[in-house]
Amino acid sequence: MGDEVFPDRNMALRDKLAWMIETTGWLLEPVAADTTTDPPFPGYGYTIGFEQTFGFPEVVIVGLKPVAAKGLAELIANMLRGGTQIPIGELFLGLYDGEQRAALLPVDVDAMGPMFASAAAWYGDEPFRVVQLVWPDRTGWLPWEPGFDPQTAAIQILLADPPA
Repeated sequence: MGDEVFPDRNMALRDKLAWMIETTGWLLEPVAADTTTDPPFPGYGYTIGFEQTFGFPEVVIVGLKPVAAKGLAELIANMLRGGTQIPIGELFLGLYDGEQRAALLPVDVDAMGPMFASAAAWYGDEPFRVVQLVWPDRTGWLPWEPGFDPQTAAIQILLADPPA
């Protein structure tokens, strides 16, 4: 078998998802950027398994490479495993280094559902929730704040309303 990640490369999607969720409790599904739209839609990654493992919404992270998105999702998973209550829809500290703020914003799954095809396949008829983890630009601004880097704004598209 060598360096193969999956026990069988010909496994059906649902079986691969089940194997990964049974192994680690969750997985990050990377989705490549869509360059056919104008403007192009950035790549993103989202978790599958947070709902059943932690009773917490799935997390989508827009505009970061899969390895970075997975690292942030792992930080959230570790917080949840440790019993941390992470607020949804408001700013919080403790995820990023220093005093940088983060937010998990509720995403309308009915409106954005096609973005989460593998999660929909996994959950079938069971409803699932999604929150978007927003990340600060290099100066600490979040996407809805004046001063947020316009170049970063093109890759971190908001899928949800910012906190009040």
